[in-house]
Amino acid sequence: MNTFDQTVVDAVLAHMGDDHGEDNIIIARGNGAPEASASQMIDLDGEGGVWRVTENGETRELRISWPDGPITERPQIRRAVVILYRNACKQLGIDPMQDEASHEPAKPFSQVIREGSWSDHDDSEGADFMASIMRGTATRDDYVALVAQHFFMYEALEAVVDEVVNDERFAPFHDENLRRLAALNDDLTVLIGENWRDEIKPVPATAEYAERIRQVGAEGWVPGIIAHHYTRYLGDLSGGQMIAKRVVRQHGFENGEGTKFYDFKELGSLPGFKERYREALDALGESFNDVEQARMLHEVRRAYGFNTAVFIDMAKAKQQ
Repeated sequence: MNTFDQTVVDAVLAHMGDDHGEDNIIIARGNGAPEASASQMIDLDGEGGVWRVTENGETRELRISWPDGPITERPQIRRAVVILYRNACKQLGIDPMQDEASHEPAKPFSQVIREGSWSDHDDSEGADFMASIMRGTATRDDYVALVAQHFFMYEALEAVVDEVVNDERFAPFHDENLRRLAALNDDLTVLIGENWRDEIKPVPATAEYAERIRQVGAEGWVPGIIAHHYTRYLGDLSGGQMIAKRVVRQHGFENGEGTKFYDFKELGSLPGFKERYREALDALGESFNDVEQARMLHEVRRAYGFNTAVFIDMAKAKQQ
């Protein structure tokens, strides 16, 4: 049953692989593989999902039906997976929320952020403008518009990064090879021409997004800067790889021209970088009290909200 477009399936699988490794194991253990030591979601359709599970040294595929029956819409996938996870936690006697009264170890802060912003992340991915790019139905002008909005976001973010780059709290998160402004300059020159700066402007949500980043920087609130750093860089580093492949194939870009923004090869192993980043988040979270953790999570969610609003504004601008 091939209900969903392959780009939707690929996006979900990438998200589950990048951000929900431990959750995949819990889902497997609660659904027929109680001794699972590794689990990766490898496919899905309207009837259920498929995980590649390693248990007692043997690897097999585990198909799990969606708990509330067949699904047909993209947002239903997230809800179905969340229910699978919660049901598995109940089956295994695990409290998925692990409240303050729990005697179990607290969740790593990277997991708190990931789970706490999961729905916001999916809302951002699911915005119609971005969905059209992922499906390969967007025009070249749509892609150019996206690159232009990225410029205004990263112009603000990298100016703020410059102010804290030597702060010991920020240092574990940043690598100079993350910087995107030079790549965006190259991409926009290819896509628009040498006068690109005079040809682009931010949509209202992008302007508000950039202003919020500058405000956090002006406050000197390092965890808030990290919240935006995490949301932008790790998002574009992860999901951006799929976008690059899609637009290269659709629009015939050659030798990386027009898509340098998504080229992070100077970082080396991307999974290794992301793992180090999560470890830094965990260490940061250990230094926070509950209020500080909640405040940073709120800023991450706020960043995702801005991102979704940008896509909505871009869709409106396209209709004008």
